[in-house]
Amino acid sequence: MGQCGNQIGAAFWENIIQEHGINTEGKFVGNNSNQIERANVYFTEAANQRFVPRVVAVDLEPGVLNNIKHGKYGGLFRPDSLVNAGSGAGNNWAKGFYTEGAELLDQVLDTIRRDVENCDLLSGFQLCHSIGGGTGSGMGSLMLQKIREEYPDRMVSTFTVMPSQSSSEAVIEPYNSVLSIHHLIENSDMTFCLDNDALTRICLDSLKIKSPVHSDLNALVAKVMSGVTTSLRFPGQLNADLRKLAVNMVPFPRLHFLLSGIAPLTGAKAMSYRNVTVPDLCQQMYGAQNMLVNIDPRHGRYLTCATMFRGKVSVKECEDTISSYTAKNVSSFVEWIPNSTQIAVCDVPPVDMDIAATFLGNNTAIQEAFFRIGEQFGKIFRRKAFIHWFTDEGMDEMEFTEAESNINDLINEYKQYQDAGVEDEEYATYDEGGYEGDAGANDMPVDEHAEGEY
Repeated sequence: MGQCGNQIGAAFWENIIQEHGINTEGKFVGNNSNQIERANVYFTEAANQRFVPRVVAVDLEPGVLNNIKHGKYGGLFRPDSLVNAGSGAGNNWAKGFYTEGAELLDQVLDTIRRDVENCDLLSGFQLCHSIGGGTGSGMGSLMLQKIREEYPDRMVSTFTVMPSQSSSEAVIEPYNSVLSIHHLIENSDMTFCLDNDALTRICLDSLKIKSPVHSDLNALVAKVMSGVTTSLRFPGQLNADLRKLAVNMVPFPRLHFLLSGIAPLTGAKAMSYRNVTVPDLCQQMYGAQNMLVNIDPRHGRYLTCATMFRGKVSVKECEDTISSYTAKNVSSFVEWIPNSTQIAVCDVPPVDMDIAATFLGNNTAIQEAFFRIGEQFGKIFRRKAFIHWFTDEGMDEMEFTEAESNINDLINEYKQYQDAGVEDEEYATYDEGGYEGDAGANDMPVDEHAEGEY
């Protein structure tokens, strides 16, 4: 959805087309039956055993979609699944949500409906977009709302590029972002947060790319996306589908904004000098410098985590390594969710690698990103600057206020659960009077009080 979403999506498809051994004609040319066994999760098999990506690409201007059509894999995509208007959203959330996006909506929903009807079992939807511009934020919010209405029991996960702290493409980015996050809180089941600052830092520091360009950043995002979806696409020793992932990762419905990371991240020249092991992967993927969003996880605590290992690795070694790491870093995890790390193992490694891992974390430090955006929003909204561009498209000023208070509530919820201990306020009241025949509440084992409200 939008320029950013389509470029990320194109990189993701390029990645998984190679992983599944499919050539530019859509024919299977791989050498491993695992590659094609579950290809129907992301591909539809057309006539002559041709595999067609199951995708709907939407933009309010034709530029990026034309590039995809004329690119290396452009011939694979069904022409009517690339939907665009001609005018663009002009970096304006209200244009994407109320006017330009709304005009294109029916055509997009019809295309989605047709793809859904051809599915044997619909698992859910994945949306790639950024929230700083107009199409990805405004029309992305509209699409989320409509998909949630039409398919209320299906999983909706989003790969969301947050605004960059160091460089901004539009002055009204904070408006677009706050309005989009308001809709993501309500309508998304899982949101994988990304931002260009973190991606650029990884390219410079870890991958040793001197002048990273957008294609380098998109390749990193594509690796995370293919890592998250590995268990859907390949058979493995420990599988995790989208719903199982969400059940384990989201303890409270509003707190579904996840950090992501990948390993190994090594410069091309240094790769031949390393023998990557499971402990190496673990150490790197938990590292603050390898998160794909610009926050420091050490400033918060992990509510839940998920690790997806790929390649010929021992499940026992993965479990032992993760439990050893969590035991050494107890303070990084909330103590009231025991065994908070989910592990998945898939036998098929990424292209040109022996083993790799993808990390997802539900960390309370994500509030930093929302706080930054909210602070910038507050500065321009207090003066009512640029508001007329939104109200002219039929928007009500109250929507800004609602969205801001929703984000502030979210930040407060993250703070609340970061500071919460095993012992709830209820236990303090027991302590004052004590229990009959007991020395006091503090002498009782914690599990006897396990029914406190959290």
